[in-house]
Amino acid sequence: MNQILPSLVIILISLNGLSFAQEEVPGPLAEKGDLLFSDDFERNELGDWKVIIPGFKVAEGVLLGTQDRDDHGSVGRIYLPMSDLIMSFRFKLAGSPTFNVVFDDKNFKGSHAGHIARVAVAMKQVRLGDDKEGIMRNDIFRMRRDAATKAAADKLLEGRGKTIKREMEPNRWYEMQIEIVGDEMRVVLDGEAIGYLKSPGLAHPTKESVHFTVNGSGTLFDEVKIWSAGQAN
Repeated sequence: MNQILPSLVIILISLNGLSFAQEEVPGPLAEKGDLLFSDDFERNELGDWKVIIPGFKVAEGVLLGTQDRDDHGSVGRIYLPMSDLIMSFRFKLAGSPTFNVVFDDKNFKGSHAGHIARVAVAMKQVRLGDDKEGIMRNDIFRMRRDAATKAAADKLLEGRGKTIKREMEPNRWYEMQIEIVGDEMRVVLDGEAIGYLKSPGLAHPTKESVHFTVNGSGTLFDEVKIWSAGQAN
C-alpha cells in the first residue's frame, strides 16, 4: 500500500470535467444470489477484516474507521473473490468528511494498486467510479500527475465516473446498496436508487477484495453483507 498517494480520495471526489448526474436510475441489475459474506460486528475483535493502513477497530457492535495518518486515510479490507455482486452496509459519518468503498484485484497490474471500481461518499455528493479504465488506469494516473498532460487525461475520463449531488447529515445512520453486474454499477441509498454508471472496467472478472477507506475523525459501519448477483427478474 506504500504506493498509494495521499491525494487519491480527494481526487476521486473532485474530478474536473465530470458533470453532476441527476438522470433517472434504472431498476435493479440483479437479484441477490448466494450470501458470500456477512458481519454484524457483535464482538470485540476485527475478525476477517485486515487493517492495511491503521485506524480500524471493532467497538460497541460496529466497525469504526478513523484516519490515524496524515498522509492517507485508514484502510480496512476483506479478501473475498467476487465477480458480479451486491453489497449492502449501514454507515454513519461521525466526524469524517468522506469515505470510499473500493473493489480491487491485486493481481491486475493495469491500474494503480489494482483498483477496479469504487463508490466515494462525501457530505454533499456520492461518486461512482470505474477505476480500472478511469482515474486509476496506469497511463491516466501518470498523466494526471503532470500539469502538462492533466487536461488530456481528464478528457480520457469522460464516461468513467458519475457524481450525484446528495446532502449527507452527520451522525445519522444510512443504508447503502451497491450492485455491480457486468459493466454496470447501481447505488441505492436508504431504499432510493440514486446513481448508475455503465463503464467497461466494471466488468473486470474478479474483484479480489473490498475495502473501506476513511478520512477524518470517524466513520461507523455495520451490517456488512455481500451476495453473488443472481439473474434479475
